[in-house]
Amino acid sequence: MSVGWEAKIALVFGVCGGRTTLVRRYGRGPLAVQRPFHPGDGVCHLYLLHPPGGVAGGDSLDVHVHARGGTAALVTTPAAAKVYRTLGASSRMRQTLVVDEGASLEWLPQETILFGGSACRVHTDVQLAKGARFAGWEVFALGREHFGDHYTQGSFRQRTQLHIDGTLCVRELQDFAPGDPALVERWGLASRRAFGTLYAAPADEDVLARARHALGEVPDCVDAGATVLDGVLAVRAVGSAGSDVRTALARAWSGLRPLVIGAQPMHPRIWAT
Repeated sequence: MSVGWEAKIALVFGVCGGRTTLVRRYGRGPLAVQRPFHPGDGVCHLYLLHPPGGVAGGDSLDVHVHARGGTAALVTTPAAAKVYRTLGASSRMRQTLVVDEGASLEWLPQETILFGGSACRVHTDVQLAKGARFAGWEVFALGREHFGDHYTQGSFRQRTQLHIDGTLCVRELQDFAPGDPALVERWGLASRRAFGTLYAAPADEDVLARARHALGEVPDCVDAGATVLDGVLAVRAVGSAGSDVRTALARAWSGLRPLVIGAQPMHPRIWAT
Protein backbone atom coordinates (compact mmCIF):
# COMPACT_ATOMS: atom_id res chain seq x y z
CA MET A 1 0.00 0.00 0.00
CA SER A 2 1.38 3.42 -1.00
CA VAL A 3 2.22 5.82 1.84
CA GLY A 4 2.62 8.94 -0.32
CA TRP A 5 1.25 10.74 -3.36
CA GLU A 6 0.75 8.71 -6.51
CA ALA A 7 0.76 11.01 -9.54
CA LYS A 8 0.53 10.09 -13.21
CA ILE A 9 0.32 12.12 -16.38
CA ALA A 10 0.21 11.04 -20.02
CA LEU A 11 0.79 13.57 -22.80
CA VAL A 12 0.31 13.03 -26.53
CA PHE A 13 1.51 15.51 -29.15
CA GLY A 14 -0.13 15.58 -32.57
CA VAL A 15 -0.45 17.88 -35.58
CA CYS A 16 -3.49 20.17 -35.62
CA GLY A 17 -3.94 23.11 -37.97
CA GLY A 18 -0.51 22.57 -39.45
CA ARG A 19 1.45 22.77 -36.20
CA THR A 20 2.29 20.61 -33.19
CA THR A 21 0.01 20.82 -30.19
CA LEU A 22 -1.03 18.76 -27.18
CA VAL A 23 -3.90 16.62 -28.47
CA ARG A 24 -4.41 14.37 -25.47
CA ARG A 25 -3.74 14.68 -21.76
CA TYR A 26 -4.59 12.36 -18.91
CA GLY A 27 -3.58 13.01 -15.35
CA ARG A 28 -4.12 11.79 -11.82
CA GLY A 29 -2.69 13.35 -8.71
CA PRO A 30 -0.39 16.39 -8.41
CA LEU A 31 1.09 16.58 -11.93
CA ALA A 32 -0.09 19.16 -14.44
CA VAL A 33 0.98 21.17 -17.49
CA GLN A 34 0.61 24.76 -18.60
CA ARG A 35 -1.04 25.51 -21.92
CA PRO A 36 1.42 24.72 -24.75
CA PHE A 37 2.81 27.61 -26.75
CA HIS A 38 4.91 28.21 -29.85
CA PRO A 39 7.74 30.73 -29.30
CA GLY A 40 8.85 30.83 -32.93
CA ASP A 41 11.34 27.97 -33.34
CA GLY A 42 8.79 25.69 -35.00
CA VAL A 43 8.57 23.59 -31.83
CA CYS A 44 5.69 23.25 -29.37
CA HIS A 45 6.94 24.12 -25.85
CA LEU A 46 5.26 22.64 -22.78
CA TYR A 47 5.96 23.16 -19.07
CA LEU A 48 5.45 20.18 -16.77
CA LEU A 49 4.35 21.22 -13.27
CA HIS A 50 4.44 19.50 -9.89
CA PRO A 51 2.50 21.91 -7.64
CA PRO A 52 3.63 20.40 -4.29
CA GLY A 53 7.16 21.51 -5.21
CA GLY A 54 8.91 18.46 -3.78
CA VAL A 55 8.83 14.69 -3.57
CA ALA A 56 8.57 12.95 -0.20
CA GLY A 57 9.24 9.38 0.82
CA GLY A 58 6.65 7.04 -0.66
CA ASP A 59 5.66 9.43 -3.46
CA SER A 60 5.41 8.08 -7.00
CA LEU A 61 5.56 10.27 -10.13
CA ASP A 62 4.92 8.66 -13.51
CA VAL A 63 5.23 10.70 -16.73
CA HIS A 64 4.48 9.33 -20.21
CA VAL A 65 5.14 11.49 -23.29
CA HIS A 66 4.28 10.42 -26.85
CA ALA A 67 5.30 12.49 -29.89
CA ARG A 68 3.35 11.31 -32.92
CA GLY A 69 4.77 11.40 -36.44
CA GLY A 70 5.36 14.88 -37.84
CA THR A 71 5.41 16.63 -34.46
CA ALA A 72 8.15 18.67 -32.80
CA ALA A 73 7.83 19.11 -29.02
CA LEU A 74 9.95 20.37 -26.13
CA VAL A 75 9.10 19.59 -22.50
CA THR A 76 10.78 21.31 -19.56
CA THR A 77 10.01 22.30 -15.96
CA PRO A 78 9.76 25.75 -14.35
CA ALA A 79 12.08 24.99 -11.42
CA ALA A 80 14.37 22.41 -9.90
CA ALA A 81 12.70 19.36 -8.39
CA LYS A 82 13.41 18.47 -4.76
CA VAL A 83 13.44 15.04 -3.13
CA TYR A 84 13.04 15.37 0.62
CA ARG A 85 14.47 13.42 3.52
CA THR A 86 12.55 10.25 4.29
CA LEU A 87 11.97 8.15 7.39
CA GLY A 88 12.29 4.98 5.33
CA ALA A 89 10.04 4.83 2.27
CA SER A 90 11.63 5.46 -1.13
CA SER A 91 10.25 7.86 -3.71
CA ARG A 92 9.95 6.78 -7.33
CA MET A 93 10.11 8.84 -10.51
CA ARG A 94 9.49 7.23 -13.88
CA GLN A 95 9.61 8.81 -17.34
CA THR A 96 8.58 6.99 -20.53
CA LEU A 97 9.31 8.95 -23.71
CA VAL A 98 8.02 7.61 -27.05
CA VAL A 99 8.92 9.30 -30.35
CA ASP A 100 7.40 8.14 -33.64
CA GLU A 101 9.03 8.21 -37.07
CA GLY A 102 9.34 11.75 -38.38
CA ALA A 103 8.84 13.33 -34.95
CA SER A 104 11.20 15.10 -32.56
CA LEU A 105 11.11 15.37 -28.77
CA GLU A 106 13.32 17.40 -26.45
CA TRP A 107 13.15 16.41 -22.77
CA LEU A 108 14.91 19.15 -20.79
CA PRO A 109 13.82 19.26 -17.14
CA GLN A 110 15.66 21.41 -14.65
CA GLU A 111 17.84 19.64 -12.10
CA THR A 112 16.65 17.34 -9.32
CA ILE A 113 18.06 18.10 -5.86
CA LEU A 114 18.36 15.07 -3.58
CA PHE A 115 18.28 16.14 0.06
CA GLY A 116 20.47 14.33 2.55
CA GLY A 117 18.55 11.38 3.97
CA SER A 118 16.39 10.99 0.86
CA ALA A 119 15.83 7.69 -0.95
CA CYS A 120 15.01 7.99 -4.64
CA ARG A 121 14.64 5.65 -7.61
CA VAL A 122 14.56 7.15 -11.11
CA HIS A 123 13.73 5.14 -14.24
CA THR A 124 13.81 6.71 -17.70
CA ASP A 125 12.84 4.74 -20.80
CA VAL A 126 13.26 6.35 -24.23
CA GLN A 127 11.72 4.56 -27.20
CA LEU A 128 12.63 6.01 -30.61
CA ALA A 129 11.23 4.79 -33.89
CA LYS A 130 13.50 4.67 -36.91
CA GLY A 131 13.72 8.23 -38.21
CA ALA A 132 12.80 9.82 -34.87
CA ARG A 133 14.85 12.65 -33.37
CA PHE A 134 15.56 13.11 -29.68
CA ALA A 135 17.57 15.23 -27.26
CA GLY A 136 17.15 14.88 -23.53
CA TRP A 137 18.98 15.23 -20.26
CA GLU A 138 18.76 14.48 -16.57
CA VAL A 139 20.71 16.42 -13.93
CA PHE A 140 21.00 15.55 -10.24
CA ALA A 141 22.57 17.24 -7.22
CA LEU A 142 23.39 15.34 -4.02
CA GLY A 143 22.68 17.50 -0.99
CA ARG A 144 22.64 21.28 -0.59
CA GLU A 145 26.09 22.36 0.52
CA HIS A 146 25.11 26.04 0.87
CA PHE A 147 22.64 24.95 3.57
CA GLY A 148 25.04 22.58 5.33
CA ASP A 149 23.51 19.47 3.74
CA HIS A 150 26.47 17.38 2.55
CA TYR A 151 24.46 14.26 1.70
CA THR A 152 25.92 12.15 4.50
CA GLN A 153 22.85 9.89 4.42
CA GLY A 154 20.56 8.71 1.65
CA SER A 155 20.40 6.50 -1.42
CA PHE A 156 19.91 7.11 -5.13
CA ARG A 157 19.39 4.65 -7.95
CA GLN A 158 18.97 5.60 -11.59
CA ARG A 159 18.24 3.52 -14.65
CA THR A 160 18.19 4.93 -18.16
CA GLN A 161 17.39 2.94 -21.28
CA LEU A 162 17.20 4.16 -24.88
CA HIS A 163 15.93 2.04 -27.77
CA ILE A 164 16.07 2.90 -31.47
CA ASP A 165 13.76 0.88 -33.72
CA GLY A 166 13.49 -1.74 -30.98
CA THR A 167 17.25 -2.09 -30.48
CA LEU A 168 18.69 -1.28 -27.06
CA CYS A 169 21.39 1.36 -27.64
CA VAL A 170 21.84 2.76 -24.11
CA ARG A 171 21.52 1.08 -20.74
CA GLU A 172 22.91 3.06 -17.84
CA LEU A 173 22.73 2.19 -14.16
CA GLN A 174 23.74 4.47 -11.28
CA ASP A 175 23.63 3.54 -7.63
CA PHE A 176 24.94 6.06 -5.10
CA ALA A 177 24.97 6.10 -1.31
CA PRO A 178 27.14 7.95 1.23
CA GLY A 179 30.53 6.25 1.53
CA ASP A 180 30.45 4.98 -2.05
CA PRO A 181 33.94 5.32 -3.62
CA ALA A 182 32.30 6.62 -6.80
CA LEU A 183 31.45 9.82 -4.94
CA VAL A 184 35.07 10.73 -4.19
CA GLU A 185 37.36 8.93 -6.65
CA ARG A 186 38.56 10.64 -9.84
CA TRP A 187 36.91 7.94 -11.96
CA GLY A 188 33.59 8.95 -10.40
CA LEU A 189 32.35 12.32 -9.18
CA ALA A 190 35.71 13.32 -7.64
CA SER A 191 33.94 14.82 -4.59
CA ARG A 192 31.65 16.94 -6.77
CA ARG A 193 27.99 16.63 -5.90
CA ALA A 194 26.23 17.36 -9.20
CA PHE A 195 26.17 15.30 -12.36
CA GLY A 196 24.14 14.95 -15.53
CA THR A 197 23.94 13.31 -18.93
CA LEU A 198 22.54 14.56 -22.22
CA TYR A 199 21.58 12.01 -24.88
CA ALA A 200 20.85 12.92 -28.50
CA ALA A 201 19.97 10.84 -31.55
CA PRO A 202 20.58 10.44 -34.40
CA ALA A 203 24.19 11.46 -33.95
CA ASP A 204 27.37 11.23 -36.03
CA GLU A 205 30.84 12.76 -36.02
CA ASP A 206 29.48 16.17 -37.06
CA VAL A 207 27.11 16.20 -34.09
CA LEU A 208 29.96 15.12 -31.81
CA ALA A 209 32.17 17.92 -33.12
CA ARG A 210 29.43 20.50 -32.49
CA ALA A 211 28.93 19.26 -28.95
CA ARG A 212 32.64 19.26 -28.14
CA HIS A 213 33.07 22.75 -29.55
CA ALA A 214 30.24 24.01 -27.35
CA LEU A 215 31.73 22.31 -24.29
CA GLY A 216 34.91 24.32 -24.80
CA GLU A 217 33.00 27.31 -23.41
CA VAL A 218 31.77 25.74 -20.16
CA PRO A 219 32.96 27.29 -16.88
CA ASP A 220 36.00 25.88 -15.08
CA CYS A 221 33.80 24.59 -12.26
CA VAL A 222 32.40 21.90 -14.58
CA ASP A 223 34.15 18.95 -16.22
CA ALA A 224 32.38 17.63 -19.31
CA GLY A 225 32.99 15.29 -22.22
CA ALA A 226 31.13 13.83 -25.17
CA THR A 227 31.17 10.64 -27.22
CA VAL A 228 29.07 8.89 -29.88
CA LEU A 229 28.24 5.19 -29.82
CA ASP A 230 25.69 3.31 -31.93
CA GLY A 231 24.32 6.55 -33.33
CA VAL A 232 23.66 8.10 -29.91
CA LEU A 233 25.53 11.11 -28.52
CA ALA A 234 26.24 11.10 -24.78
CA VAL A 235 27.44 14.26 -23.05
CA ARG A 236 28.38 13.84 -19.40
CA ALA A 237 29.15 16.60 -16.94
CA VAL A 238 30.04 16.87 -13.25
CA GLY A 239 30.26 19.99 -11.11
CA SER A 240 29.63 21.49 -7.70
CA ALA A 241 26.08 22.68 -8.43
CA GLY A 242 23.22 21.29 -10.46
CA SER A 243 22.66 24.65 -12.16
CA ASP A 244 26.28 24.67 -13.39
CA VAL A 245 25.94 21.17 -14.83
CA ARG A 246 22.65 22.04 -16.52
CA THR A 247 24.22 25.17 -18.03
CA ALA A 248 27.03 23.06 -19.49
CA LEU A 249 24.60 20.57 -21.00
CA ALA A 250 22.49 23.43 -22.34
CA ARG A 251 25.52 24.73 -24.22
CA ALA A 252 26.02 21.34 -25.84
CA TRP A 253 22.30 21.12 -26.64
CA SER A 254 22.33 24.55 -28.28
CA GLY A 255 25.26 23.52 -30.45
CA LEU A 256 23.76 20.26 -31.66
CA ARG A 257 20.09 21.31 -31.93
CA PRO A 258 20.21 22.42 -35.59
CA LEU A 259 21.71 19.08 -36.65
CA VAL A 260 19.70 16.72 -34.45
CA ILE A 261 16.33 18.46 -34.06
CA GLY A 262 16.38 20.70 -37.13
CA ALA A 263 15.66 23.87 -35.13
CA GLN A 264 17.77 26.86 -34.22
CA PRO A 265 18.94 27.27 -30.60
CA MET A 266 16.22 28.88 -28.47
CA HIS A 267 16.17 28.44 -24.71
CA PRO A 268 12.75 28.05 -23.09
CA ARG A 269 11.67 31.39 -21.62
CA ILE A 270 11.13 29.88 -18.19
CA TRP A 271 14.87 29.26 -17.80
CA ALA A 272 15.45 33.02 -17.64
CA THR A 273 13.09 33.58 -14.70
